[in-house]
Amino acid sequence: MDLSQLLNDVNDFVWGPIMLAFLVGTGIFLTIRLKFLPWINLWYAIKMIMLHKADKQGDLSPFQSLMTALSATVGTGNIVGVATAMVLGGPGAIVWMWISAAFGLSTKYAESVLAVKYRETNSVGEMAGGPMYAMKNGIGGGFGKLMATLFALFAVCASFGIGNMTQANSISSAFSSLGISTEVTGVILVVCSLAVLIRGVRSIGKVSSFIVPSMAFFYILFTVIIIIVNFENVPGGLVVMFQMAFSTEAVAGGVGGSIVASMLTAMRWGVARGVFSNEAGLGSAPIAAAAARTDHASRQGYVNMTGTFFDTMIICFLTGLVIASSGVLGSVDPETGKLISGAPLTILAFSTVYGEGAKYIVSIALAMFAYSTILGWEYYGEKSLEYLVKARPVIIGYRIVFSLITFIGATQTLDIVWNFSDTMNGLMAIPNLLCLLILNKDIANECFDYQKEYVSKGK
Repeated sequence: MDLSQLLNDVNDFVWGPIMLAFLVGTGIFLTIRLKFLPWINLWYAIKMIMLHKADKQGDLSPFQSLMTALSATVGTGNIVGVATAMVLGGPGAIVWMWISAAFGLSTKYAESVLAVKYRETNSVGEMAGGPMYAMKNGIGGGFGKLMATLFALFAVCASFGIGNMTQANSISSAFSSLGISTEVTGVILVVCSLAVLIRGVRSIGKVSSFIVPSMAFFYILFTVIIIIVNFENVPGGLVVMFQMAFSTEAVAGGVGGSIVASMLTAMRWGVARGVFSNEAGLGSAPIAAAAARTDHASRQGYVNMTGTFFDTMIICFLTGLVIASSGVLGSVDPETGKLISGAPLTILAFSTVYGEGAKYIVSIALAMFAYSTILGWEYYGEKSLEYLVKARPVIIGYRIVFSLITFIGATQTLDIVWNFSDTMNGLMAIPNLLCLLILNKDIANECFDYQKEYVSKGK
């Protein structure tokens, strides 16, 4: 067996049914443990993003912290991942994306609470936090420190692949379809990345708080226009989504007659792509949460929790509804004879309204989503490396190397590197989920204390 096949097999296991059950199961447990308060307080959390100005200890405003986290989660998964899930798991996969995201709210809330509660201040006065600090300071002992070291190691490895090279490759692929060479895209990426990353977290926060809302607004606007134009197909599309999501037998849907999927298939791909998109349970987003200026760990927990709502329940769902209502699901490529999937399927759906312009809209959206992911993941990788190696020159070196590697990602297709980083990404979840389960009492105490002192008093 060659190395590529071995990594592929390991990756299939890491992201297999056991891991997905662990991810969703932890979310279900935490939702019940917290008495459904993350669900009950969702609207409160959304309002707080814009209204609350915490003049407290931290590097970023609560909004900037959320945007940094969202910059890393709103990415190719929202365009490519949704289309792939619908081809492999049928339209019902979108419903399972929603279900996993609903429980993912509690997971994202919990990991962000621990990140703020157990954060530290580093040598240059910046906040350092995330699952590794919750493991070290919350669980403690040799076991806690071992888990923290493993998590940080997995996160650094994942940052170069899933957070950098795969995103850079998506950007160059998108622009090459518009006639721009991969080398030119690679050089532009290196320059743009260096310009932002070399100045650290505050620079990332400022850029993310501009790019993320802007690109999300325009993408949502373009998808809503398609849904309005194809509105007569929307009710039928929604019916098929729910039928195929809960069908015990393999059925073919009306919006994609050649897509045959059972409930288990829809569940598998919906949950897998949903988690890939919103990263609830992987432990990445809380690293950004720990940088926030906030007066209570639970407040930032609620703010960061909305990232899962916006990413999966809004953007992924709209992409899915566009594909379902446009009637292109199940289309076959005349040249290869294979089902059209991924970005080409999304472009095909957009072209039902925008014609040739669809290629430009989706390509630019994909590029902006992917670029923001590079920025967010650099911060995750940097803070994880900082946990392992305290020397500042190493951290500055990481920023430079990370920026330069975007060129390799843009110009090369390295399946081995991607499989390896995808595996590291999945392995991050194991110590993180164990940490959430072990420290569930701490999370609950913070949640109920905040409910009593702040939410019930309208603060």
